[in-house]
Amino acid sequence: MNLHLIDDVPDGLTRRARYFVASHGVKVDVRPVEGHRRWWLERDIPAATIDRMAAYQERWGGLLLPPASQYDGGPKYLDPDSLESDSAGWWFEAGMQRTAVPYSFMISPSGEFGIQGDRWAPLHATVEGWVESLALAHHASMWAKRVTKLVGDDVDVIELNGYEPVREVRGLADTWWRGPDSLVALYAGEAAVMSFPRGRIALVYSGLDEWGLRGGVDDDG
Repeated sequence: MNLHLIDDVPDGLTRRARYFVASHGVKVDVRPVEGHRRWWLERDIPAATIDRMAAYQERWGGLLLPPASQYDGGPKYLDPDSLESDSAGWWFEAGMQRTAVPYSFMISPSGEFGIQGDRWAPLHATVEGWVESLALAHHASMWAKRVTKLVGDDVDVIELNGYEPVREVRGLADTWWRGPDSLVALYAGEAAVMSFPRGRIALVYSGLDEWGLRGGVDDDG
């Protein structure tokens, strides 16, 4: 696997996420989607779906970031792969798993990033949201004085009155919340996909100052 430094961080990210990608990400070589276009067209894959995959690869293809704290680290690197279709349209794999997990990381017909197993769980409304969540988790873990992990029903004890959603992560099954001196990350994707309530996870990053809460992000992206 050939690794390359990143010299073209995708736009549309917060300053925090851009720094994270530039400082901690690398690019790996990938096979161009366009090389498979004719083969896919001959098998009745819509041209618009191939265009979506090519655009995804142009923006994210080969991006390898540090492992996520959940989902066994997330995709090893981002790059489109296996196609599936249903009544909603065509789906494609967002990137191969790092480990053997009972689900795939997928991009939905409407562009959501999530996991597909026995059922579908959209984690973030966009791929950018996933990248923002990785950047925020890395930042929070660096600056928090204490990190507390809650599992299953214990997640319900968290009181979010006075907290605001961290909008740049574009959270769906997974969300982030910002309080006066703490950040809370709620992960519900695995619980939804596997019908396993104990799969819900909360990480509370506490003891944060203004820099810790926002990392230079003045608004929500």
